[in-house]
Order: sequence, then structure tokens, then C-alpha cells
Amino acid sequence: MGIRPGWNCGRCQLDGLNGLLQCEFFERKKARRDSRQAALTFEEAVEETGFGTFHAALLIICGWANASDAVEILCVSFLLPTARCDLHLSTADMGWLTASIFLGMMIGGYMWGVLADLKGRQRILVLSLMVNGIFGAVSSMASEFWQFLLLRFGSGIGVGGSIPVIFSYFSEFQPRNKRGRMVSALATFWMAGNILAAGLAWLVIPSTSLNFQLGSMHFQSWRLFVMLCSVPSLSSALIYALGMPESPKYLMEAGREDDALRVFQRMFYWNNRRTARSFPVERLLIPPAEKSSTKFYDSCVDRFLNLIMKGLDPIRKILARKLRVTSIILAIIFFSISFGYYGLWMWFPELLKRMETGGGSACSSIRNGSSEEDAKNITCYPVKTVVYKEGFIIAAANLPGNIFTILLMDLLGGKLLLCASLFLSGISVFFIWEVTTKTQSLIVSCVFSAISVIAWNSLDVIGLELYPTHLRSSALGVFTGISRIASILGNIVFGQLVDVNCGVIILLVAVIFFVGGLAGLKLPNTKHIELS
Repeated sequence: MGIRPGWNCGRCQLDGLNGLLQCEFFERKKARRDSRQAALTFEEAVEETGFGTFHAALLIICGWANASDAVEILCVSFLLPTARCDLHLSTADMGWLTASIFLGMMIGGYMWGVLADLKGRQRILVLSLMVNGIFGAVSSMASEFWQFLLLRFGSGIGVGGSIPVIFSYFSEFQPRNKRGRMVSALATFWMAGNILAAGLAWLVIPSTSLNFQLGSMHFQSWRLFVMLCSVPSLSSALIYALGMPESPKYLMEAGREDDALRVFQRMFYWNNRRTARSFPVERLLIPPAEKSSTKFYDSCVDRFLNLIMKGLDPIRKILARKLRVTSIILAIIFFSISFGYYGLWMWFPELLKRMETGGGSACSSIRNGSSEEDAKNITCYPVKTVVYKEGFIIAAANLPGNIFTILLMDLLGGKLLLCASLFLSGISVFFIWEVTTKTQSLIVSCVFSAISVIAWNSLDVIGLELYPTHLRSSALGVFTGISRIASILGNIVFGQLVDVNCGVIILLVAVIFFVGGLAGLKLPNTKHIELS
């Protein structure tokens, strides 16, 4: 017999067709063994888990938390047309009330963002959502303006923390080729919260049958509305506390390989339940831990100063040479969109009410005069339901913009969508004071709603992708703080000038949107970038 051609599989010499089949079997087995032994990076491990049921459930849970934040912020704008009489608010007081929420968000955004980078995303989400819900619920019992103001400030501290941390947490479960689309889908739930707040206001506030006497206080329907608006935050905190894992990216950065593997295994199980396979990875590539030195302090003052410096450390890092230009540009954009968007959005229900009373456009229906005189002369009852109906329509107008970003974010990238949206938002705002009828004003407001939401969604994606894991929540917290400063200024300026010259405010908002769009042209392109 002659010697037949053989197949060398590294173990033995096999021959013939049977040898070829056995060789292929050994090679596949060796490849599976090698894949388990090889240490995978975060992006590689996420790809191994697949994409499916886990990510869909995560989207719904994080989306509900995002919607709860929207409800808690925007509920104040819907209660102003009636609460202003019960709390004896002038127009300036209404500006300070809306500003107090954003002041709390400014403080909470930075505080919770730093803690999320130090202690983990999941536990900080639970705490911030609880603070949000508890303060929001208690504020419904406030009998004086200053009490309501302080409690809404406390609620703002909770909201300010949960918004940036939710997006950091959610993005750190996503494969990079789907991250833009999924983060855009998460941002869509802000619209859902807006619609929920508008719908609740439409259903609850005009209903005088819901008013009742609670001790010495008359519990009006708007107070019940405020209490109901705290339910989403409290229920979301409960869900995160009972069933949600920590971010695997954070766990890897913290050196907790076993914990990160368990999260990946959980993701793999839910995404591949129809197969009998187990997660084919046993090791992860853990980045080297930063060296830290143990310090001893001579006094409590030294320890306190060290804590302050540690808290300010993220600001120093995002302004380091490598990130300085990007951080300054993002700061300008966050300021521009927040000043313009919240300066108008929080006042839409009040403007619509004045249009309903006086007729004409948003600006022509506003009389010149003192705020105190307006507070005395304006009547809040009976509640005009058309105000809440129109608020609901404007909130629902976000839908086309959200669908647009979900479909095109991964295709076009966040930078292009951000710049285009800011420019178009500025143009749409300019026409708000040019229209002459209420219907036209409502249409322009809906157009502004649909276009501006594209900028917010794009900014959510870009902000996540430009910073490393150990700075991601902190950076978003810093920019959230800048955003809240702009929101505070926007609401105070609007409250002070809305009775004097509405046109000046509208023109100012349009110009600020244009400035943000120009700044966005200097941002780097982040489409499909790997999370660092």
C-alpha cells in the first residue's frame, strides 16, 4: 500500500476524508478553547453577548427613568396657569420657580455625576431618582410659595443626577455599531414623559371634582397632579434597586472582572435564550488601575479641602490639553440649546393661556404693565382646558424629530444632525413673534418642538462618545450644570421681560441657537467611535 496524503492537526497524523472531518472538529474545538482563554476588551465582550431581549428591556427601563425626569421638570410649566392664583405668584415669581428646578439640577448634575464615576452608576441612579420622587411628592403639600420653591429645588437636585447617569449607564451596555440609534431611542422617552405630563395635566387639573379639603388646606387638583408626577421617579428607583445590574464598563474600569463577567453572562443569556450555549468568554482585558497614594491629614480642615479638590478634579481633567477645545465647544452648545429651549418650553402653557385670553400671537396678546398688577387681575378659574390640549399637541410634535434621529443617527452621525437642528431651530423661533394668529403660533411652536429635539438627541450621543469611562458621567454632570445655568438665566430673563417686550426675548433665543450651531461645526465626528 502507498502512503496516503495526511492531515496534521497538531495532535496526530490523520488521513483521508475522515481525517479531514476530524481535523476540522479539533480545530473548531481549539478555537472555542482559545476564545475562552483570550482576554477580551469591553467592545469585544459586548459583541459576544449579542443584541436582543436584554437591550430591549434595558431600553424600556432606562427610558422610563428618562421619562420620569421629563415629567418632574415639565410638570411645573403645566401647573403655572392655575397654581399662580393659589400661591399668589407674580410673573417674576413664576420665573424664579422654574429657575429653582434648574438650580437644583445644576448642583445635582455635578454632584451625582462625580459619585457615579467613583461609586458606580446603578446605586447612584437609585438614590437620585428617590430624591427626585420624594421631594416632588412632598411639594404638592406646600402651602406657601417659598416652601414650594425649596421643595422643587430639592426635586431638581435628584433630576440633575439621574439625567446624565442614565445615559452613561445605558450607553455602556451597547455595541458601538448600534449605540447611536439606541441612545437616540432612549432620548425619545423624554418626549414620552413630556406627553405623559401634558396628558395628566389635561386630565387632572381642569377637573374641579378632584378638589377636596385636607385639614386647613384646600387640596386643589393641580396639587394632585404634582403628586402623580412623582410616581414615575419612585417606581423607576424601585426597579433599579431590585433588578438592574451595574454597568459592565464601569466594573471593568474598577478592576472587578468577575462581576463584569457575570453581567456579560446575564446579557448573553437573555439575548440567546433559544440556544444552549453559554457565554464563550472566561477572561476580560482589565485596564491597569491608577496608582493612588495614602495620605494622612493633620486636621479636619485639610481633609475637607482635599475632598473639595477631589470633587473639582473632573473639571480639571475635562479641561486638560487633550479635551480642552472639545469641552469648551460642548459648553457653548449646552448653554445655547438650554437657554433657548427651556426659556421657551417652560413658558409655552402660560403663553398659550394668554393667547387664549387676549387672542392674537404669543407676543401681541401680552400687555405692558407691572407684574404685581397682573398677578392681581389674572383669573385662573375656571381652568381653560384648551391650554393643556395645545400643550399636549406641542409635546407630541417631538415624535417626527425622534423618529428621524433613530433612523439616521448611525448613518449621518451626531455632528451633522446637531448643527442642522440648531440652525433650523433658530429660524423657527424667529417666526414665533411674526405670526398673527393663534393657529399659526401653535403650528410654529410644533415645528420648533420637532426640530429642537433632534439637537438634544444628537448632543446626548456626542457627549457620551467624546469622554472616557472614568470621566463620562462627571463630564455630563459638568455640562448638565452649565445647561442648568443657561436654563435658570433663560427662565429669569423670560419672567422679567415677558410683560415688557416679548419680541426681544424671541430674537435673543434665535441668535443663541445660531451661535450653538456655529460652535457645533468645530466638534470632531464620533460616528461609530469605540468607547474609551
